[in-house]
Amino acid sequence: MGDEHKPDERRAPREFWTDERCYITELLNDPAQPDVSVARARVEPGVTTQRHTLTVLEWYVVESGRGRMRLGDGPAFELGPGDTVRIPAHCEQQISNIGDDDLLFLCVCVPRFDSSCYQSCE
Repeated sequence: MGDEHKPDERRAPREFWTDERCYITELLNDPAQPDVSVARARVEPGVTTQRHTLTVLEWYVVESGRGRMRLGDGPAFELGPGDTVRIPAHCEQQISNIGDDDLLFLCVCVPRFDSSCYQSCE
């Protein structure tokens, strides 16, 4: 087997706080792999994230917790474990944790996310 199949020997990803009002753990975000990025978001109970847009296509995949999502001008809708939401590029988005536990979801971006993709709408 070639080196491309060896496990990544870097340290485990660490969670960090964002201005978006949630915690992020970058699971896959490497300039050498520009086609996709994957992060885990953690929103604490009672918290609503910042309204924002991204210049990339994004999917949320809810792992645990309960959320209320807003996309563009559409009505808010609830999400729970196993739910997946496709968020088109340039679409305003915001999610609230409406449960008693942390809301955890994967953020899958195509192409990969970098900070220049993010624009606050607040």
